[in-house]
Amino acid sequence: MANSTSITYRLKRKILTFTNKVSCRLPKPDRKFMADMVYGILASRSCLLTDISDQLHETTRKVNTVTFDAIKQAAALFGKATFVMDRGYDDNKIFLMLDHLKQDYVIRLKSNRKLLYHNEWTKATELRNRRKGKVKAEVFYKGKEHTAYLSHVKVQITASRKNIYLVLVYGITEHPMMLATNKEIRSKHDVIRIARTYFSRWRIEEYFRCKKQTYQFENFRVRRLEAINALNFYITLRTRHR
Repeated sequence: MANSTSITYRLKRKILTFTNKVSCRLPKPDRKFMADMVYGILASRSCLLTDISDQLHETTRKVNTVTFDAIKQAAALFGKATFVMDRGYDDNKIFLMLDHLKQDYVIRLKSNRKLLYHNEWTKATELRNRRKGKVKAEVFYKGKEHTAYLSHVKVQITASRKNIYLVLVYGITEHPMMLATNKEIRSKHDVIRIARTYFSRWRIEEYFRCKKQTYQFENFRVRRLEAINALNFYITLRTRHR
């Protein structure tokens, strides 16, 4: 724990005094760990390890690192795959990695994303507002079938300036969805296929929701990853059994 102001220093000293009393019979590394955890929780007002480590000025394995490892493993396993991701993965580093690995993707964009259109950097929302959906398609979203109206436009992504397509989905959410894909679009059937590829992830969401609600999957008592995976495997067998 790094010293800063005198008030912070006095606070840290009090925490150290308290935790040393509680952990006096523990080994020195355990005593330090307890002091760091108590201070980190207090300073960050959070029990998330990433928040705690930020207050301790220590490095942790960030979410992006885990995501990058998963992408590399999937690419190695399948050779060529289509990665379908939500807005949380609208990240230049994700686009660059998928391009580098020669993988396809369909990623929903955030509202602040800019795209190169006719040699001008333009907000994706502006492109969305200029167009109207002309291609009608039935898609599955949040447990129901919906009628969507689709449009698409050729653009370049900020990360690599490679040509991609912006697929726009109207008629389902309050603000039309914006999907970025590097998959080729030659016809309206390709546009529908890409939209349905993105919405297919909602069947996975529904699948896990069913596990949680029907079988109380989050209410398990096991803690080891192997045990959790085993429990998930047996529930999967049950859900597949008719």
